[in-house]
Amino acid sequence: MIKELVIDASPAGATIALLQNKQLVELHKEQTNNNYTVGDIYLGRIKKIMPSLNAAFVDVGYEKDAFLHYLDLGAQVQSLLKLTKTVRGGSYKSKLLDHFTLEKDIAKSGKISDILSKNQLIPVQIAKEPISTKGPRLSSDLSIAGRYVVLVPFSDAISISKKIKSNTERNRLRKIVESIKPKNFGVIIRTVSEEKGVDELQKDLLDLIAKWESFTTRLPATEPAKKILGEIDRTSTLLRDLLNADFQSITVNDQSIFEEVRSYVKEISPDLEKIVKLHKNSVPVFEHLGIEKQIKSAFGKTVNLPGGAYLVIEHTEALHVIDVNSGNRTASKENQEENAFQVNKEAAKEIARQLRLRDMGGIVVIDFIDMHLPNNRKDLFEFMRDEMRLDRAKHTVLPPSKFGLIQLTRQRVRPEMNIVTSEICPTCNGTGTVRPSILLLDDIENNLNYVLQEQNEKGITLCVHPYIEAYIKRGLFNRQMKWYLRYHQWIKVKSMPNYTMNEFHFLSSKDEEIKL
Repeated sequence: MIKELVIDASPAGATIALLQNKQLVELHKEQTNNNYTVGDIYLGRIKKIMPSLNAAFVDVGYEKDAFLHYLDLGAQVQSLLKLTKTVRGGSYKSKLLDHFTLEKDIAKSGKISDILSKNQLIPVQIAKEPISTKGPRLSSDLSIAGRYVVLVPFSDAISISKKIKSNTERNRLRKIVESIKPKNFGVIIRTVSEEKGVDELQKDLLDLIAKWESFTTRLPATEPAKKILGEIDRTSTLLRDLLNADFQSITVNDQSIFEEVRSYVKEISPDLEKIVKLHKNSVPVFEHLGIEKQIKSAFGKTVNLPGGAYLVIEHTEALHVIDVNSGNRTASKENQEENAFQVNKEAAKEIARQLRLRDMGGIVVIDFIDMHLPNNRKDLFEFMRDEMRLDRAKHTVLPPSKFGLIQLTRQRVRPEMNIVTSEICPTCNGTGTVRPSILLLDDIENNLNYVLQEQNEKGITLCVHPYIEAYIKRGLFNRQMKWYLRYHQWIKVKSMPNYTMNEFHFLSSKDEEIKL
């Protein structure tokens, strides 16, 4: 699988496109003024305890208070609160946790009012960015992600990605991390760590430890509701999580970002530095690489499939509904079942792509074309599940219901990507109404009178839609003849197929447009 990353930078931010085999599969927008990125750590102040929700509302500087549920506190929240108090009080000087005594884990079924109180300060991490009218979703179970490992304070556990199947490799990674991790820190070993050496893992872990030291250094001086530690930008996050030998190119249209990306790639994967390229063509990068056309065709209510079928995607407050239609794809009665199965597989592949592309989250209900054979329904479910494995977001796919619907849930941590694919109507300018056609000839004649009488133009040409031209020239004693008798000069009328019905322009004898 060939992967490409294209970055279109502008003063307002950057749009990042991820392509697999030349097909757009992910689109991310990074705004320069976005202060609430997943992974950022803030010093929150508890504004309100809600016992009925077993949650708290926290001030992190956003216009709406952020939400912190008891289940998102983390088992070692008491240790975090203790560290915050001692570090801000000046009684704990170490930047690591070597001399720190951990508190007991909190009960899974406890009450938030027993842990937190109003106006209390607590470091919190953005788990979900502000979406719609809601503030950010928070977690106080802090973690700092790197390329190969994730650092988890107040823990000694070492967890290994389930995608690493080899027991020999799992044991090797565990021994490496056990030998280099600091006391009272847990480590999650990511899938990309497989087959990596001690030097690479140690360097990544040391970088994360340096970030934690930066966190403890800033904690005493940070004001409530302010950021303590920021996550790296979206581009670097994507490179950190996705960059591998499958990447063929990383194209950037901005010199400064090009230098940053090349430097970051050189740091995390020196052998791939050469794939970073600067786009110098005068044509915009998305347009030059055909991404703009893909965006226009992929977003919108209706999505066409190559075989003639199409999807209809509807969004509601509670869920997303996707309907699969066979369109103009026909089949004889004998292979109707097989035809439905093939259309459904084609649709399942596109739906998995659409979920990633639009970053759709929550509940998704898919109405596939009815199939009668149980084996086909089972095969479709397994095919859908396999296609969804490429999705990095947490998700669950349920087997088809008795109505033939497949339901799935997908984690959403950022606002859904929404691209407006429609354009403003050139005739009505988006109003939905146009000037009455019965008045068009009056407008033309009023302007004609002004051009000839006031501006004394000679040899002019009237450019209009072909239908209007035909109307003006209809009959022996037509409008064109009347104008000749009135103004004593012949007015040329030219047909312009690209004009809208109510559009007209006057050209001078030099074929230059006369401004009215």
